[in-house]
Amino acid sequence: MMKKIAFVLALMMVFVFTACTSKTVTVDVDYGDSRLYSKEDMDTAAKIILEEFAQMKGAELQSLNYTSDECNSQENIDWMNDLANREVQYTQCIEFASKFRSPEEGGGSWIPDSEYNWHWWLARADGGEWELMTFGY
Repeated sequence: MMKKIAFVLALMMVFVFTACTSKTVTVDVDYGDSRLYSKEDMDTAAKIILEEFAQMKGAELQSLNYTSDECNSQENIDWMNDLANREVQYTQCIEFASKFRSPEEGGGSWIPDSEYNWHWWLARADGGEWELMTFGY
């Protein structure tokens, strides 16, 4: 009987901790004008960014904007491939710009309650899935 009670309590603790650490980030995404990417392409990339941002405890996302088709240059694709340093050869990249507020208590290298502008770079091979390559200033 005690084992069953301990098991149920352990299961409840897992649920409580999972529920408390899960954070959904919502923001209106500005898709701009693109001749390269569909809204679905950009939605998929934005979802990856929002999932990563959700890990930044206490930070508040204010905006997320597609930069432009010009980011998909050969120079930037080469950069993505250099970052990957593996057999996959990326053929497309996409960049989003974000504005967010750091946590009121700061943390790490963040200045408390300050505004930041970060860029998010993702890449994919023909017909592949977007992969978050780098983000920050």
